[in-house]
Amino acid sequence: QVQLVESGGGSVQAGESLRLSCAASRYTYGSSRYMAWFRQAPGKEREGIAAIYTGGGRTSYADSVTGRFTISQDSDNDSIYLQMSSLKPEDTGMYYCAADLGQGVGGIRTPGRYAAWGQGVQVTVSS
Repeated sequence: QVQLVESGGGSVQAGESLRLSCAASRYTYGSSRYMAWFRQAPGKEREGIAAIYTGGGRTSYADSVTGRFTISQDSDNDSIYLQMSSLKPEDTGMYYCAADLGQGVGGIRTPGRYAAWGQGVQVTVSS
């Protein structure tokens, strides 16, 4: 069963932190080489902000979040996380967890690579 469930979104003030969680089914996590976090602001394209190689933990970040966000994984719990610090109003948007199910091609922060998506959580940052 393919399943991804995000949690941890909310509304915060600029400068504060949030931690997003993505719980995957055992099949989804076990079959994926890469998992990632994407975000989409109203009227904008979906942006890949962080990706992680499940086999070794190598990570990749968009310039817009480098130094502020950290992606991590917990293989015992088939989960990935996104620790977000020093949040800015421009970080506002829907955040989605994605998994490539081991078959993805293309850049590891491009949406087309990913076959499985969560329902998304809203993050709102006020100035």
